[in-house]
Amino acid sequence: MHPMLNVAVKAARAAGKIINRASMDLDLVKVGSKGPNDFVTETDQAAETAIIEVLKQAFPDHAILAEESGASGDSDYLWIIDPIDGTSNFIHGYPCYAVSIALKFKDQVVQGLIYDPVNNDLYTAGRGEGAFLNNKRIRVSKRLRMNEALVGVSWPASNGNQESRLAQQFASLNANSVGVRRSGSAVMDLAYLAAGRLDAYVAHGLQPWDIAAGALMVQEAGGLVTDFSGETDYLENGNLIAANPKLLPLILRSLQNV
Repeated sequence: MHPMLNVAVKAARAAGKIINRASMDLDLVKVGSKGPNDFVTETDQAAETAIIEVLKQAFPDHAILAEESGASGDSDYLWIIDPIDGTSNFIHGYPCYAVSIALKFKDQVVQGLIYDPVNNDLYTAGRGEGAFLNNKRIRVSKRLRMNEALVGVSWPASNGNQESRLAQQFASLNANSVGVRRSGSAVMDLAYLAAGRLDAYVAHGLQPWDIAAGALMVQEAGGLVTDFSGETDYLENGNLIAANPKLLPLILRSLQNV
């Protein structure tokens, strides 16, 4: 494992301890709102602080982009952090949420990890080095047909003018696959896709911290990641399709035909 990723693992585990401790007594966790259906807890903030502390201690000159505290620093090295992806799940005690940390060098994500504190599962990836779950190599699934695919989705609750088309795309995926799963954590969906537990993932309206580590994970597990136009601007526009190389064109085509 890359030395920089080792530091990120230490940071993620520190955050995981805070999250697991808080999960044992959720009634005591203070919850705030950033907008409609967008919550933040003191646990998100404490976990993020713990991650940044560990990273800054090792790499004081690196820049940070974090969900709760925003952007800071100016460097070719940028750490992209989501302390708890799936905050709504966490608040409800629904055990599907994760820590995500990615390292971007210039314009490329080069290291990524996803830590599932509920199951103590650590997903890691380095560019050109493969993807791993608890140090064992993982690969995307080999399913080739839409009607055999289990598809993870992340759809916003409401999206104004586009809502009707999104609903049709969602319905199309549901009708043409084994079924769709809307877990509430983009990060966990991408980890599950890399590990072959989902066959595809389609998301609309995500943020860079939802995508960065997971997209690298999928690519290093043998999958492809594009935006809805088949391009690679998903970090910028927040829309992505991820799947194995045979399945992805089928999904892309089915979404564009709606």
